[in-house]
Amino acid sequence: MANIYELVKTKKAVRIFSDKPIPDEIARKILDAGRMSGSSKNTQPWHFIAVRDREKLVALSKTGDYAGHLAGAALGVFIVTDRPEGRGEYDFGRTTQNMMLVAHGEGIGSVVAAIYRPDDAATILNVSGGYRVAWGISFGYPAEGFQPAQMGGRHSLDEIVHWDTW
Repeated sequence: MANIYELVKTKKAVRIFSDKPIPDEIARKILDAGRMSGSSKNTQPWHFIAVRDREKLVALSKTGDYAGHLAGAALGVFIVTDRPEGRGEYDFGRTTQNMMLVAHGEGIGSVVAAIYRPDDAATILNVSGGYRVAWGISFGYPAEGFQPAQMGGRHSLDEIVHWDTW
C-alpha cells in the first residue's frame, strides 16, 4: 500500500492526458473511494455520474470557465446532489480528495472542475428532479512529457500553524 503522506505530498493537478483508457477495475476503485468518504452525519449527499463518452466530456468541458481539461480526460466524474448550492461543499471536497488520491496511487492524474453552469451540465447528463451537478473531476493518465505547473510552492508549516493560540 502506498504511503498516504507521500501521495498527499506528491499529488499535483494534471490537466493534459494521454489517450490511454482507465481500466474498469481501477475506475470502480476510484469511485468506491469516493463512496467510502466520510460526510457530515453520514448523510452521503452525493451521487456520481462516471462519463467516458468523448462528446459528453467535450460538452461538459464548456460548463465551467476553467473546465476545458474535461474534454481530454479518460474519465470524468460528476458529483450530483439534492443539496442547495453552498450546502455540503465540505463533504464534496472530502469525496473528491479520496477519489483523486486513490487515482494518484494508481498513476492516474486528476483535477477538479467547478461547474459554473450547472443547468447546462444537468441537461447534458440528464439530471433532474431537484438534483444539481456540483463538481466535476477529470481523470486520466498524464500525457507523455507532462510537467505540472510550478505555482510557487506552499507556505511553510511554521507560517500557518499556531500552537494553542493565535
